[in-house]
Amino acid sequence: MPGGIIHIGTSGWVYPHWRGVFYPQGLPQRSWLEYYARHFDSTEINGSFYRLPSKETVIRWQETTGSGFRFCPKISRFITHAKKLNDPAQAVPRFFDVFGVMAGRAGPVLIQLPAMLGFQEEKARIFFDYLRDHYRDFRFALEARHAGWTAPQAIALLKKYRVGWVIADSGSRFASAEEVTARHIYLRFHGPDGSYAKGYSRNFLRALARRCEEWSRAGHTLWVFFNNDVGGHAIKSLLG
Repeated sequence: MPGGIIHIGTSGWVYPHWRGVFYPQGLPQRSWLEYYARHFDSTEINGSFYRLPSKETVIRWQETTGSGFRFCPKISRFITHAKKLNDPAQAVPRFFDVFGVMAGRAGPVLIQLPAMLGFQEEKARIFFDYLRDHYRDFRFALEARHAGWTAPQAIALLKKYRVGWVIADSGSRFASAEEVTARHIYLRFHGPDGSYAKGYSRNFLRALARRCEEWSRAGHTLWVFFNNDVGGHAIKSLLG
């Protein structure tokens, strides 16, 4: 079986405190994505969790980067935190009205759940049915922070719908598990204590690289993102 691709990047690229750490001091913010794309082949779009960009902005991001660059948009918190996955036919379309134009350039769409939202099988089935029936051009990855989502029936449901389980590291701040539920494997690193403000040791990063290579050799496509952006630790983790 041929090896899968390993995509590596950070959880967003618009961080003023990266100026002088990663971005040259005189580089205008409008040029940051183009500069970022010279070093990495993918990024999460973290801002879409808080506020949806315009469709024109999404198109411009694609035009700014090369054809091989991939974006992983984070689904709106209105869907996950306000609606809590309820009423997908009412909550979800507005997100894809914007990001539908990115279908050919998107990695998995990230669904990050609030820590208090446990696994409810019927609700999850309705939500995943809706995604499968309406957005077949997209893949999805779920970052659940409640331990209920690590139960066997929850993992089995993710496998059924081919939704990637997000293997996340945040110290002991949130529940996590190493589960593979789809051909794509999605990893997020929030810092060893979950503060977004600390870096990882070289030993940790070497062990991570070996694990990713094992998954790749097994034919999985990997999406690896560092979210410990404070102080530029995400960049330091990737560039050494």
